[in-house]
Amino acid sequence: MNDYNWKTFTKRITIHREKEIIYRAWATQAGLENWFLRLAEFTKPDGRLRSRNEQVQQGDKYKWLWWGYDDDVIEENEILGTNGESMIQFSFSGGCIVTVAVKEEQGENICELAQQMPMDDENEQRHFYMECSKGWAFYMTNLKSILEGGIDLRNKNEAIQNVINA
Repeated sequence: MNDYNWKTFTKRITIHREKEIIYRAWATQAGLENWFLRLAEFTKPDGRLRSRNEQVQQGDKYKWLWWGYDDDVIEENEILGTNGESMIQFSFSGGCIVTVAVKEEQGENICELAQQMPMDDENEQRHFYMECSKGWAFYMTNLKSILEGGIDLRNKNEAIQNVINA
């Protein structure tokens, strides 16, 4: 397995909703809390919090908390880029970089997530590849479930651990 590329992975899913709705699910606090996080605060470069429905911008800092975990499991990082309509990029755990793009293919809307693990240590790359790949597969499935049918698949009970939906 020494020749395997642990530096990047891509997850793609079709979602039968308008591209703007899919994008806003990634680009706003209200959107992210609907399918992904229990808290998704964004702070502008001037230190003020963005409103729940305001789209994030490059340079914003974020604070994320997950359902099924206590407040010690926190992600604080930065929005690296966005075009305001179909692409958002952010730094993530361990120095990883995540790029989300919403596009059309063959008449279907696709949500595509690519994660890069730029660290040099292959064991660290493998760890983030395996763990984040599993997590994003679930959360992108939940995004589809919420946007297409309104069913939230997340475990919101902190007392229940070691499940694939948290």
